[in-house]
Amino acid sequence: MRINKKKFIYLISPKKIRNSFYDDLIKILKLKKVSFFQLRLKNTNFKNKLIIGKKIQKICRRYKTKFLINDDVSLAKKLDADGCHLGQNDMNILEARKLIGNKIIGITCHNSIKLAKVAIRNNADYLAFGAFNSSITKKVRYKASTTLLKRAKKITKSPIVAIGGINSNNYKKLLLNKANFLAISGYVWMNKKLKPLDAIKKLK
Repeated sequence: MRINKKKFIYLISPKKIRNSFYDDLIKILKLKKVSFFQLRLKNTNFKNKLIIGKKIQKICRRYKTKFLINDDVSLAKKLDADGCHLGQNDMNILEARKLIGNKIIGITCHNSIKLAKVAIRNNADYLAFGAFNSSITKKVRYKASTTLLKRAKKITKSPIVAIGGINSNNYKKLLLNKANFLAISGYVWMNKKLKPLDAIKKLK
């Protein structure tokens, strides 16, 4: 996976996709700061995910952004997405590989070097660590530190994604500590002060 330092944002979808979302996504992707967009919908049926996924995929392709699916390998296969992201309780990466082949598969490693080593052995395309801060998107069960980033960098050349409560006040610290990508959701979609586009613009 090529790493473009200017495109360090790994954008995760809001919990609900409203009509205004698609226009916001187009405006954001036009800035050329987003490398990945992950569709993460927990309370939506497969049919609706498929409809939403097709619309988002078209936008991502237009702006050369990798389109990933959270958890649902079957949906990733059906959409022919660029890949998927797997948590520790989702499908095993080896099973996922059988279904989607040589696509991008990223693995949640929480705050664990042990989990990272397993993911590396199984040829994960990137490792996601977090949470680095408290998050408005989900309850924090695992707390990660910048020391963990440095340790991970010593054992792998795979890209590292930092996640958890990342915003314009704390993002630089993670980039300075060698995170390749920053997974961001709540700061963009649930920001009470800034519109999605303005929130992204603050990440320079």
